[in-house]
Amino acid sequence: MMNKRNVHTFVMRFLEAYDCTILEKSPSYVTAKLSPEADREMTGRPYYWSFVERTGTPAETMTYKFVFDPEQMRLDAKSKAAPTAVKSPPSPGAPASPNQEQAPDGSSDSILGRYFGFVPTTITARVPQDDVTFGSRRLEQMFGIVRERGKFVHLFEEPFPTGATYHAALVYDTWFCINYKVELACDRKRSEIHSLAIQLNNGEIRENFHKHLLTKGLSPKLPANSHILPDTISLTKAVNLLETTLERKISAYDHRWADEANEQHRSEIDRVESYYNGLLLNAEPDKRDEIETQCRNRLREIDWQHKPRIAVSVINCGLFHLTAGRSPRN
Repeated sequence: MMNKRNVHTFVMRFLEAYDCTILEKSPSYVTAKLSPEADREMTGRPYYWSFVERTGTPAETMTYKFVFDPEQMRLDAKSKAAPTAVKSPPSPGAPASPNQEQAPDGSSDSILGRYFGFVPTTITARVPQDDVTFGSRRLEQMFGIVRERGKFVHLFEEPFPTGATYHAALVYDTWFCINYKVELACDRKRSEIHSLAIQLNNGEIRENFHKHLLTKGLSPKLPANSHILPDTISLTKAVNLLETTLERKISAYDHRWADEANEQHRSEIDRVESYYNGLLLNAEPDKRDEIETQCRNRLREIDWQHKPRIAVSVINCGLFHLTAGRSPRN
């Protein structure tokens, strides 16, 4: 589960990645004017964007306030609120001042104000406000956008230290990484994430590759004065090799959990079949089809709940060019 600091960091990085303009920022909230790309993804205005594309009209994106800590924001608002003085109404017989009668600011002393009540002269646009606490609808939407847009990445390791010069070109190896989600399920479920990568030049395979990447500075731009070693392994072959590696790893597990689940599965099937067979023996002919249908549905539910299975899915993948060797000169 993410805490408030994690959520704050994620949302700010999200807004930065989408080139949104930060208008106001505090520990409890941030107000941002969305970029056109973020507006398309988040606001659900397909007709508006269709109109913009057809007419070439400059897009007017929406502004949102994203609240990290709703309770703290309410407390801050109360502490900033200042008491306002209440003006006593004029006596019934007092004549109105000419200046008041001709007041152009739309106050209650103006002619329009006397006939129609308070007339505002300015309109303040309401800024939509959304909580982005863990589990909130807006934060889940952001997670979904990141998952969808981040299924494949192509990044280069940045030279370190920054500003160093090199005698020769930087040499890059190419690593193809796949992050797998493995689910071992029966009436209980266990999920694992496996980050496997293969070097496309020599076929070396590494586990826990994501942790290795966290130690690197990565950029979508190829640094100057650099050279990428040619690949000798195709992506299709690389995928097959990684899947084979993962399959071997899972095969080496202790699978007694599956044997126990199969026993429980068989026991549940015997119990349900015994129950419905008893009903069928005493059922009226016109009720037998209904009872058999109920039995089949219950058996399918038992298969889904108790039958052991292993499901493997791909979370995301990417090509990472990491430095193979360099000679820095300070």
